[in-house]
Amino acid sequence: MIRSISTALFAFFAFLVIGVTNVNASTVEVKLGTDAGMLAFEPSTLNISAGDTVKFVNNKLAPHNAVFDGNDDLSHPDLAFAPGESWERTFSTAGTYDFYCEPHRGAGMVGKIVVN
Repeated sequence: MIRSISTALFAFFAFLVIGVTNVNASTVEVKLGTDAGMLAFEPSTLNISAGDTVKFVNNKLAPHNAVFDGNDDLSHPDLAFAPGESWERTFSTAGTYDFYCEPHRGAGMVGKIVVN
């Protein structure tokens, strides 16, 4: 009986901690190609919290993608052609994540996400 109550209390408090973490998470948008038509991510640098989601949205001068070297789970190697085409990635672990657009890396289309 005491063991079941302990297990139930543990599960309840674990749920509260996880729930509070998710309530504070947010989604931040990164445009692929600037409104002015430049080959760049807008913004090119993001500072977010662990648990936040980044929504990558194809904006101008397609095709674009977002590749994170050494991190296939975050990468989106498929090319986005249609304006408004998008995908999302959630960043759970603190760190610095550099990414680039494969077709336009040589033109300087690179970005950085810092997760606190």
